[in-house]
Amino acid sequence: MYLNPGMSASHSHDHDHDHDHDHDHDHDHDHDHHSHSHGAGHSHAPKEFKTAFAVGVTLNLALVVAQVIFGTIAHSLALVADAGHNFADVLGLILAWWASHLAKSIPTKNRTYGLRSASILAALANAVILLVSMGAVAWEAIVRLEHPTPVEGKIVIWLASLGIIVNGVSAMLFFSGRKGDLNVRAAFMHLVADAAMSVGVVLAGVAILWSNKLWIDPVMSLIIVGTIIYGTWGLFKDSINLSLHAVPQSVECAKVETYLRALPSVQNIHDLHIWAMSTTQIALTVHLVMQPAEVDNKFLMTLCADLHEKFGIEHPTIQIEREDPQHQCLLESKESA
Repeated sequence: MYLNPGMSASHSHDHDHDHDHDHDHDHDHDHDHHSHSHGAGHSHAPKEFKTAFAVGVTLNLALVVAQVIFGTIAHSLALVADAGHNFADVLGLILAWWASHLAKSIPTKNRTYGLRSASILAALANAVILLVSMGAVAWEAIVRLEHPTPVEGKIVIWLASLGIIVNGVSAMLFFSGRKGDLNVRAAFMHLVADAAMSVGVVLAGVAILWSNKLWIDPVMSLIIVGTIIYGTWGLFKDSINLSLHAVPQSVECAKVETYLRALPSVQNIHDLHIWAMSTTQIALTVHLVMQPAEVDNKFLMTLCADLHEKFGIEHPTIQIEREDPQHQCLLESKESA
């Protein structure tokens, strides 16, 4: 067996058929010992979060405006830093909302998977925007350490308290989808982080009122920035990996291979590839070496259903081949080359 980014040239095959993946369907195409199945009894359509996105964007945009206005009045960099983070989240929510719409686009002749990958690009853009914005805030915080500015602690406390409420409510709207979609997970994590950072800003305001130490505001800003960058780095790496067709973290390739090799009558497997078509849909292609006479619709349907239930693979493509020693030698020579 070998793992490549694509199918070997000697086994390439063209698919010239379109179908809407946003509806439940349960069928196989069995021709020339090749099966392309979409699994059994499940839908490719990601769960809708239209209300969550709408409410989250509206609340956080209003909060950003309030934080920028009153943060400027109060001369609080911590509050402006929190506003910058919230604005990055607003952009991220809008991108994710837009990507969730594109992910349901109907496949075409030129885009046979539709625009599902837009959700991966949105997650990547979200991470990049957040990292860049936090870098700018960190630079300003360093400048403020050298040139401290008076801060109105009471305004900071009230606005940051509002941020705790807004971000807490917004985060709960995405709670149910945080494990199944990278974009939803990003929205949930960032909103929870926002709420936690707002708590930090409240503490900074209290500390400023109590001690009148001007360095507290920029130091708290740097703490906020460091925490956000740490939490965002995982999202950045995951989105990069998915955009490069790496195996999603939720799937263990070795376990999939073990399962396929243990199937009845399977003599060998090769050309196993697993990648994400979107932040919610995983695809697989594999060649199974076995006697075609031992393959029927029941075998294919059970295989696809198991791949979905055991590994979350939504879109498996199975090719059945006979054992061919000459072909196997060809594969091994290509792999060694």
